[in-house]
Amino acid sequence: MSTLESYVKEKINNWLNGGYDESTKSTIRTMLENEQFTELTDAFYKDLEFGTGGLRGIMGVGSNRVNKYTFGAATQGLSNFLKKIYPDQKIKVAIAYDCRNNSDSLAQVVADVFSANGIYVYFFEALRPTPELSFAIRELNCQSGVVLTASHNPKEYNGFKAYGSDGGQFVAPYDKMVMEEVQKIRNVEDINFDRVDENIEIIGKKIDDRFLEELVKLSVSKEAIRRQKDISIVFSPIHGTGGVSVPPALEAYGFEKVTLVKEQMVVDGNFPTVVYPNPEEQDALSMAMTKAKEIDAELVMATDPDADRVGIAVKNDKGEWILFNGNMTGTLIINYMLTAWKNAGKLTGNQYIVKTIVISYLIDRIAKSYGVECYNTLTGFKYIGELMTGFEGKKEFIVGGEESYGYLVGEHVRDKDAVVSSVIIAEMAAYYKDQGSSLFEALVEMYVEHGFFKERLVSVTKKGKAGAEEIQQMMKDFRNNTPKTLGGSKVVVLKDYKSQQEKNLETGEVTSIDLPEANVLQFITEDGGIISARPSGTEPKIKFYCSVNTDLKSADRYYETDASLDFVIDAILKDLGV
Repeated sequence: MSTLESYVKEKINNWLNGGYDESTKSTIRTMLENEQFTELTDAFYKDLEFGTGGLRGIMGVGSNRVNKYTFGAATQGLSNFLKKIYPDQKIKVAIAYDCRNNSDSLAQVVADVFSANGIYVYFFEALRPTPELSFAIRELNCQSGVVLTASHNPKEYNGFKAYGSDGGQFVAPYDKMVMEEVQKIRNVEDINFDRVDENIEIIGKKIDDRFLEELVKLSVSKEAIRRQKDISIVFSPIHGTGGVSVPPALEAYGFEKVTLVKEQMVVDGNFPTVVYPNPEEQDALSMAMTKAKEIDAELVMATDPDADRVGIAVKNDKGEWILFNGNMTGTLIINYMLTAWKNAGKLTGNQYIVKTIVISYLIDRIAKSYGVECYNTLTGFKYIGELMTGFEGKKEFIVGGEESYGYLVGEHVRDKDAVVSSVIIAEMAAYYKDQGSSLFEALVEMYVEHGFFKERLVSVTKKGKAGAEEIQQMMKDFRNNTPKTLGGSKVVVLKDYKSQQEKNLETGEVTSIDLPEANVLQFITEDGGIISARPSGTEPKIKFYCSVNTDLKSADRYYETDASLDFVIDAILKDLGV
């Protein structure tokens, strides 16, 4: 172990000499014999930490890997936290898991540890979507819950998302408190794995039915659906949990012509038909789009493995299939919901919507036009959920969203929900078809009315310890050397969410940002461009979100205007060196 740092050696020795199973120890010894020092360093140089999406990592041995011990430690720490926060109470938790390899067995480990700590567990009988876990926590009056998922990450990953009593992911100060308790678990002997059967109850259909009942209540264009019930829809769950819930939800809404991508209805954590199970990637929707072309469908939808994100494809005015990005879909959903609520006379001045700071600012403009308050939160749907819980019983939430294909309609959960998003998107398609239009034409008309906003996300991957350090240096350089211009436009405002300060670069005026501290930078240009730089909280990436906008004079100028905005974004990215 001569080429390993001393602290890494110490961790490895703890695992080799501790109460870990022989298979784990044998794997470590083999890695040492093969001098896989880089892999060992990445596996042991730190403990998995809660980020914006919880605990997530590559499956394997080590303190920085997903395995029964890291998840056991997380569950033991969470158990200790819950017993401190809810003394002398019967503590209840709900557990769900997705289609990923080892999700079911790891979920059993989590249930075992909770039950061993005297905590009552509601355990889903089979895989279920993340939003249904959030719903179950609220429905069953639980103090917490966990879903085993790595969302849209590659097949090597798995994750542990922890939730509070409101059905939302833990936020400050509780997220840090949970991690402090997890960090106190220094040895495998600190984890109680001894399952107590009477503390575990299997749940399923009853919660499924209640979840579906709440979704059906959210329909706002029932007559349009009735007239357009045969609109042709193709759906794929990309081998995941969407296959459990989305088809029944579409049927409950009244859609009668839904074609499922059979190959991708098969539950499989290896995701054999795609490179990545991510509806943001065109490859993930390619089979669904092929099917749509075969049957001349009108809408394609695909959800990620835990069904909290949804991607869509529609036909443009040339009859070509195109993918909407998360900004386009999110903005269209919000515009539709506000339109429908206004038409129904439901906007009383007490409603609000929520978005993150990196989704399109066209949403702010649309909300203002309807007289509806729009709140901006940090990236991570847990912040949207936190705000919703704070307003519960005081203001009425309509809809919220983030650019990474995550949206929520209604207050039944406190996380993004691709199940309700799918049925609302289908309803939206029926609504516009009923008016002789389409989702693409509705998008263009929205741009004509409110302004053409175009966004692009670029992710730069930097793996391992060295990659994490490189990402930190990039952010430091951006802070110390703020770009003077981006895409030919002067940078006039710098927002640093880490220092929680906004600086006018022309006047020098500094104002505070009323959001929690986060490692995010935003450059605002003279012509209204907003460029955000943000290291991911769950992946080894730094993300750049570029948004530019201009007026769209008429629908027939869409393509030339789109091309001109693309040119500006290209120039911005070149100036950033990415």
